[in-house]
Amino acid sequence: MRRALALAEKGLFSTSPNPRVGCVLARGEDVVGEGWHEAAGAPHAEANALAAAGSAARGATAFVTLEPCNHHGRTPPCAEALVQAGVARVVAAIRDPDPEARRGGDTLAAAGIRFEHGLLQDEARELNLGFFSRLRRGRPWVRMKIAATLDGRTALADGRSQWITGTDARVDGHRWRARACAVLTGIGTVKADDPRLTVREVATSRQPLRVVVDSRLEIPGSARILQGGNTLVFCARPGTAPGGAETIALANPQGKVDLAKMLEQLARRGVNELHVEAGFRLNGSLLREGCVDELLVYLNPSLLGDGAQGMFDLPPFAALEARPKLSIRSVDRVGDDLRILARL
Repeated sequence: MRRALALAEKGLFSTSPNPRVGCVLARGEDVVGEGWHEAAGAPHAEANALAAAGSAARGATAFVTLEPCNHHGRTPPCAEALVQAGVARVVAAIRDPDPEARRGGDTLAAAGIRFEHGLLQDEARELNLGFFSRLRRGRPWVRMKIAATLDGRTALADGRSQWITGTDARVDGHRWRARACAVLTGIGTVKADDPRLTVREVATSRQPLRVVVDSRLEIPGSARILQGGNTLVFCARPGTAPGGAETIALANPQGKVDLAKMLEQLARRGVNELHVEAGFRLNGSLLREGCVDELLVYLNPSLLGDGAQGMFDLPPFAALEARPKLSIRSVDRVGDDLRILARL
């Protein structure tokens, strides 16, 4: 199963909106075939493993990181393919949450194939946090990336923030950007930094959707984030964005973009993981409204001082006990910077 998980990770940047899945076919201690889901619309992991195994699949055990699918989509159902190949046993790390595709294990059991699940399920869920979030919560997994100095400052007083961290950290940030289905920023960042928000530092077959929160539709036609299409602008009132970018009006009672409904809209578009690279105001709003699942923070060994912008625009807490608590998932050195992954 660990080998199947390693295979699944090969699809980290390419399978969206589908899950990342790996499959290993074994007879005793011998691997007779393996494969992974390489891209949406391409054959699934089980189909690739069966093709590699050929006739050796008969009587083998299939170790797969997600319950084999049970429906006809862009590809045939994997549960049926495993039955036809004559495998004797299927071990899935975790069951499929998709109401259209799940219950492949029931199909296998009905055909006399021994079906088990639960082996390394935490690791399998972690690899597909966004997929499970979208299917079970109706919203993407939201990861907020922040580059800051040791005194917690993310930009100068005028909003400029390029570049706080070093080259290695910026390349690493592109890897996290590449795994996401969509990258979100706010109009303040667009005006201050004019980012492209494309993946440039790692090889990938697709670019994530670029999303801008712009309540008053102030985005300039020259903004680089509009170049090349694939941009969605959320605003608080109906209107047209320059360059033909799609706009969606979702207003809350305060006349701002309704961020919770925005996440629901993105989930309906198949967004599993949403990567946020915004300024302290939008960061604060997302946190206050419960729209963030984890923080990806790069800390640079430098200082900007009290006049610079912080990480979040949050109201003061009256007591220490009221402060939000996070769980540290990892702390790593990336070049001269520290990378902290913390989960809410």
